[in-house]
Amino acid sequence: MRTPVRLHPLLEEGLIDEVHYALMSGKEASVYVVQSAGRICCAKVYKDARQRSFKKAAQYQEGRKVRNSRRARAMEKGSGFGREQAEESWQSAEVDALFKLAAAGVRVPTPYGCYDGVLLMELVVDAEGDVAPRLNDISLTAEQARQDHHQMMQAILQMLAVGLVHGDLSEFNVLQGSEGPVIIDLPQAADAAANNNARWMLKRDVDNITAYYARFAPELAATRYADEIWALFEAGNLDPRQALTGCYNEQQGAVDLEAILSEIQAASDEAALRRARQQAEPE
Repeated sequence: MRTPVRLHPLLEEGLIDEVHYALMSGKEASVYVVQSAGRICCAKVYKDARQRSFKKAAQYQEGRKVRNSRRARAMEKGSGFGREQAEESWQSAEVDALFKLAAAGVRVPTPYGCYDGVLLMELVVDAEGDVAPRLNDISLTAEQARQDHHQMMQAILQMLAVGLVHGDLSEFNVLQGSEGPVIIDLPQAADAAANNNARWMLKRDVDNITAYYARFAPELAATRYADEIWALFEAGNLDPRQALTGCYNEQQGAVDLEAILSEIQAASDEAALRRARQQAEPE
């Protein structure tokens, strides 16, 4: 295959030995299977912001810290330099999240490094050693669905324990690896403590994943993991090793009007996002 232009510098620097084939091309990036340092891995080539279709980026970036004040001001103004810095920040967010989650024991592709907008990371494989499929492309037994759903809820708990919410979790960005589900695609990972949309994002992540596994084990639809996990987070009792139950008892108390309005606004934004995506899709 013809080597993508963005991979030429990595070949010249010896960071990549050979490009084998294109694995996939999505709205955020294209992924290639390459050889690096004698091992087969993935090269994720991020697309330019003008080519990407991901909307509402500001909703996910809320609360992210930019250490350099000049960069922060430029990003706020939207200057050419600011857009370049925002793009770099968007890419580094995934790299930072991968390193943090891998260190915490969350099953994500092991990151090797990011060079000029190209992320080198582990190639996730299935039990036969082939490229692992996305959840959307497989079927499960009820027993396997229950087991994998439990693993995913624990993974979401572990992510929140290190302060992160995936923000766009679904059957399209989880791979079925040789040892169970593997979470991918994290450039939009949100800071749970600093992002006002974190609770809503976590609930959507849990609901999306639960709806997928409930196709094979319908009783999972009645679980309330999102409420259980967030309650532990708010109470400061979040232990990544804690066994979750999927049960949650409502506690009576004063109505939090601000939280309700925030939930309504978030739902409205999500509906607008869906409409925008539908309109952007070719006929």
